[in-house]
Amino acid sequence: MKNSSRRKFIISSATVGIGSMLATPAIGKLFAAQNSTAIINHIGFDQQPLGYAYNALEPSIDAMTMDIHYNKHAAAYCKNVKEAATAEGVDIKKPVEDVLANISKYSVKMRNNAGGHFNHELFWKSLTPKAGTQASEKLASAINKQFGSLEAFQKQFSDAAKGRFGSGWAWLLVNNDKKLVISSTPNQDNPLMDIAEVKGLPLVGLDVWEHAYYLKYQNKRADYIDGFWKILNWDFVSERFNTI
Repeated sequence: MKNSSRRKFIISSATVGIGSMLATPAIGKLFAAQNSTAIINHIGFDQQPLGYAYNALEPSIDAMTMDIHYNKHAAAYCKNVKEAATAEGVDIKKPVEDVLANISKYSVKMRNNAGGHFNHELFWKSLTPKAGTQASEKLASAINKQFGSLEAFQKQFSDAAKGRFGSGWAWLLVNNDKKLVISSTPNQDNPLMDIAEVKGLPLVGLDVWEHAYYLKYQNKRADYIDGFWKILNWDFVSERFNTI
């Protein structure tokens, strides 16, 4: 999809404006001066279809892993977060980000599954079978300013993913000062949560739970991370960053 068409798709498919994102204390300042027509592509409570076939990301991610990851693990998070929402009086017509911003007020079930659902929905969109996508000029400039170069950024991000003990995620996010930051979180936590050590708007997250790579890579997480860079959807990450 061309950049112009992708931009139109994201704008037309977004169902919630900037207002509810302002409810997230960690990133409220980030959007305080934004025009009211600014668009953030929020994530709802439903599992969205994949934008590609299960085998489309091979050899970086094999078809069986994608099938199990999407239809078993991610689907379970979606089912469970809806159950938690019903039990805890959460309006599922609103974006999941609203819950994440106040996750300390909810149950462990909500925390694990709201996080798991959001993280995976963002993850699928961050991947593409399309070769050669590149960071937008605005994002590339910010990466160079913050990390020195794209290569330096990739190394720091990869190190965060490799260094996450046990299960969790590595993140590129934008903090309140509009700076790019790399962090990692345990389990299904993410930077939108009010309990996160490093808070901000996640641009991309890399799943380093073993279920994301074990069938192909066994214990070789580093090889899985190397494969990730070959399928990263820079068009999507750039669109997300360009709304700031």
